[in-house]
Amino acid sequence: MGRGEHGRAGGRTAGAGRDTAVGGAGTGGVGAAPDGEWDALVVAALVGTDRRGVPGGPAALLDALAARVVRRRAGLTPAVAAPLPPPAPVDPRPPTPPAAAHRLSTLLAELSRPGDTGRRGPAPGLPQLTELLPEWLAVANAHGYAPRPEVLPALLDAARARTDLRPAVLRYAGVRARWLAGLNPDWRFVLRAGAAGTDPGAGEEPEAVRRRWREGLFAERAALLESLRLRDPDAARALLVEGWAQERAEDRLMFLDVLRTGLGPADEPFLEAALTDRSRNVRATAAELLAGLPRSALAGRMARRAAACVAPERGEGVTTIVVEAPHSCDPALERDGVLARPPAGRGERSWWLGQLVAAAPLDRWPGRLGAADPAAVLALAVADGWREELHAAWCRAAVRQRDADWARALLGAPTAPEAGGPGAVSLADRARLLAVLPTAERADWVAGFVAGHGLSEAFQLLGGCAVPWSRSLGRAVVDALDIARDAGGYPWSFSGVMGLAERCLDPAEGERLAATAGLTAATAASADAAPGAGDYWAESFRRLVATLRLRAVMLAELAPAPGA
Repeated sequence: MGRGEHGRAGGRTAGAGRDTAVGGAGTGGVGAAPDGEWDALVVAALVGTDRRGVPGGPAALLDALAARVVRRRAGLTPAVAAPLPPPAPVDPRPPTPPAAAHRLSTLLAELSRPGDTGRRGPAPGLPQLTELLPEWLAVANAHGYAPRPEVLPALLDAARARTDLRPAVLRYAGVRARWLAGLNPDWRFVLRAGAAGTDPGAGEEPEAVRRRWREGLFAERAALLESLRLRDPDAARALLVEGWAQERAEDRLMFLDVLRTGLGPADEPFLEAALTDRSRNVRATAAELLAGLPRSALAGRMARRAAACVAPERGEGVTTIVVEAPHSCDPALERDGVLARPPAGRGERSWWLGQLVAAAPLDRWPGRLGAADPAAVLALAVADGWREELHAAWCRAAVRQRDADWARALLGAPTAPEAGGPGAVSLADRARLLAVLPTAERADWVAGFVAGHGLSEAFQLLGGCAVPWSRSLGRAVVDALDIARDAGGYPWSFSGVMGLAERCLDPAEGERLAATAGLTAATAASADAAPGAGDYWAESFRRLVATLRLRAVMLAELAPAPGA
């Protein structure tokens, strides 16, 4: 038997063996019994007919195998048909327009390619398509479209691979995602998330909701609590009170964090009771939430303590803030959320002071210090080197209490030489303060910052601005990139900002940038520039324009038909 014939015989034999094993396993049929003749034929196929001396050679062996396979299959007992799954629920939303649905298939195919990470490649070229998927999903959800049924498996695979896509994918997938997840264990995260376009507990009787709360897994209970908190904050808090003492400490901490949504005065009694919880982390979270309620009893206690530590000293027409930090951290302070042990390298007294001031209501300070407004408070001199500590605590308080007036004062002018206001001691502080401001004001401040200071420190601030960027912010970023190129800036250091611009600029800017003289043309690099820098800059701007044009087409595909 030759090599080729031996391989064909072995392949057919192996296939027959697989068919028999699958068909006969557990059926109790003839194929399940030991078969010496079959074993002999398999051995002959494996070692070769010339070595086993099979009469008739390879052809006879193959004929014998074929006949034997038919005999074995004929003796199998048919399996009992499994019950069919319930039919998929009806999705009442309008279907995604055909062109947009095709675009989604292209994006998902790009995401599922082997080795694809969904990240922007290091070399210039075409835009990374997977970076457009979040925007596509956001717009499709805004229009209330339902997916084409055939794309649902790829959508759920994408959500399984990238957790950042899950909320948008599950909202778009709708009610059929949960139905599919019940048929495929790879998608069980949909069941745990309690999402898939449905609102856990919506429309159920209160007793049914309580039963789900008592009997569900942790992820299901968390999803139910989050959903209920959005619809009915009081009912969500009532679920927490029910059986609170029996919850595990880590679960209590996670559930307590849900109260950040819709936090209000009605939550104070429950949070005040949680200050005596046996878990230190739960106590600290409850104190933090209470500090976000400026009229809470805890905020009042902190205000009195902070006022005893921070006072005005009036001299000859000048007011100076004097600070006397706490000398100890007593049990009452610890009960109200003050951590007694400071981190490494931090003094105890400054650590305690910062926590007190950060938890005190901000609206008390102008009256206490004799100032007209937050800006006037921040302009006061602070004695004995306490200024930085005091302003940093006010920064944390402004974020916690969502106080826009204090956030503006702490940020200062975006073009200030020190690139921030007196309390904005770091980029992270500025980003948190900006999140307190209205969307348009936030974009204008960052645009001014970029115009005044360039892009070297702006990446974190840009990430907190609403997409698409406002016209002023988008143009400030593009102008700063062009200035960096003309100044001989190292082009690869700005690849992150360039990638952010591709995703966040208004797509309508694409045609304007394409018509801007010299923007996409290669320029002569300066003597100290990296080799190829001019070509890289030009190609990056061309890719920016190409991506904006592609996004414009994508949004047009998603637009509802006229009269729809």
